[in-house]
Order: sequence, then structure tokens, then C-alpha cells
Amino acid sequence: MRRVVVCGVGVVALVSLGIFATFLPGSHREPGSPSQPSNVAAAHAAFPAAAPAAPQAVAALAAAGRAQLGPAPESGATKAPSPPAAKVVAGPPCQTPGALGVARVVEIDTTGGPGFGFQHFKAYDFLNPGEVVLTFDDGPWPINTPAVLAALAAQCAKATFFAIGKHAVWHPEILRQVAAAGHTIGSHTWSHIDLVKKPPDEAKDEIEKGISAVRAALAAPYAPFFRFPELRHPPEMMTYLESRNIAMFSTDIDSFDFRIKNPDQIITSVMGKLKKDGKGIILMHDFQRATAQALPELLSELKANGYKIVQLTAKSSIETLPEYDAMMSQEIKGGTASARPTASVVRTVSEGN
Repeated sequence: MRRVVVCGVGVVALVSLGIFATFLPGSHREPGSPSQPSNVAAAHAAFPAAAPAAPQAVAALAAAGRAQLGPAPESGATKAPSPPAAKVVAGPPCQTPGALGVARVVEIDTTGGPGFGFQHFKAYDFLNPGEVVLTFDDGPWPINTPAVLAALAAQCAKATFFAIGKHAVWHPEILRQVAAAGHTIGSHTWSHIDLVKKPPDEAKDEIEKGISAVRAALAAPYAPFFRFPELRHPPEMMTYLESRNIAMFSTDIDSFDFRIKNPDQIITSVMGKLKKDGKGIILMHDFQRATAQALPELLSELKANGYKIVQLTAKSSIETLPEYDAMMSQEIKGGTASARPTASVVRTVSEGN
């Protein structure tokens, strides 16, 4: 396994020029909202698709996952300098023979709020042909997030989870499962409101409450990574995140799983776009049942077609603001999110026949 360090600086040139950078084309929306996928392939140099490899038989895993879950319910364009040379480090061995695993671990220096994902940010092209980054939004959520974690664990794969603050407060133990499994965690606002529609003060509150909520739920530091709801980027908030040294993530390949809601079609969507682009940051949602159902087979498809997983990590942890930490302390009602896990406090001592 190799570790690559990506040093970040402020990259949103459009903001510094005072140009409105909302990026409406290709913006991401929640279920029920129209959205137009963008053509990310044109933004990349002509990368060839990964060479196919021998298929891995994981149909039983996929079938088991679907049986358990049941049916699914209804820019800046500044050219950046070349990244530093790769640093080779030993990674933890995967205990599953033939699993997908993690090919590289990338460490990001978030100083200045760099942006990643060619749908909106063009400066940092750190992926090699055939490499993918798995990202999941809108969790943590019961059943779905644990199922996503199980599918990733079966393939020794790692991902980045952008958690909604409210969901983190409601389900802190699930978010801690994400961290305990070695995945990277970032934030996705407090309540997933479109920040373009909010005045700057309210948008800042949404960002900071989400950051503090995730920190309170984890009771531990996490990465200074952030993804805007619906992939809509108010320029004032981009400048604000730059000042907070928080990296911003868009996407290269949007699964549109929140609209498709069909496991087979999600797999077709992701693999088709990946074949065209050759590599990229993939956006999915651990909030969506169909995504949890699709993931075992999707991971096996990535393996069979020779794609490699890259895990994102951060050079430093996010720094929360005390006033928002205090808000979350009240929101959590007595700090239960940072207390012991439920299983260590409440246990079944007898059951009826």
C-alpha cells in the first residue's frame, strides 16, 4: 500500500475574483428533485478505462445482502503544481483472500480549504488511471449504514462518509461503528439545507452545527472534510471554509442513487460512468436502502474490472468552535452521545417465551 501526501492551498480562484460560483449545472439534489449529471470525462485528460481482470464470485454475498435488506423503498480551473512524490508505507493486510482492499492511502493537507472532485474543482488531479475513491453522504442511518459497512468490510475496502449533523446526533453509535472500521469521516451540514438559499450567517450556522454535531457524536477528532448539500457552493461559504482550513469535496462520478433507487441500475450507472471516465471520486449515499443493497455486487464489479480503491485521510483533525459545541451539548440533551454505548448501559437479563 502506498501513502500519498497532497499539500493543499486555497484553490477557489473564482471566489477571490468575486465571481459567483454557485455551480448550478450538474448540481446534486435529494430524492424528488431534478438533477442533470455533468460530463466529468471532458475535465480529465484522456484516461483509459482500467484493464479488466478475472471476475470474483461474490453473487452469494450480494444475494444475502439483498435478502436481509428486502426491496428498496420508494471552480476554480487553476492548474495546480505536481503533487509530491509518493511515500510507500506498509498497510494492514486484508484477511479476505482475493478481496478488493485498498491500493493507496492519500493524506490531504487541508490548509487553505482545497477542493476536490472534477465536477466543480479542477486543481488537484491526484488519482491514477483505474483508481476510485468511495464516498457516502447523509448518514449515519439504521440498517443502511451498517449494511454498507458490512459490504466494505467483506472486501477490505475503505471509504469516506460525509455525515449529516442531525443524523449523527440521532445515531451516534452507528457513526462510531464507521470510525471503528477505519473509514474517514467528514461533515455535511447540520440538516442538509441548500446553503445557496440561506444568508451567510445562517449558512455558517448550518456548517458549524454540523461540524460540532459529528464531533460530539464521535467523541473523537475527525477529518476537516466537507461536502455541500446538493453540491451547491455559495462563494461566501467557500471562502469561509478556506479560512477554516476545511477541504471541500465535490465528485467525479455521481451515482444518482437517491433518484434511481434500484440496486441493479445503481451498479449500471456507476460502472458505466467509470468506464467512460476511467477513474474518480464516486458519490453514493449510505442513507439510501438501494445503495446498501447494491454495494456488495458493485464492489465485486470494481474488483473484476481491475479498479483500485484509494482511501482519503487528513493531515490534521478538524477544530470545532466552542459556541457550537455548547449548542450540541444542549441538543444532545445531557451529553448522551458522548456517554458509554447503549450495550454497556442497558442489557437484557431475561426474555419471555
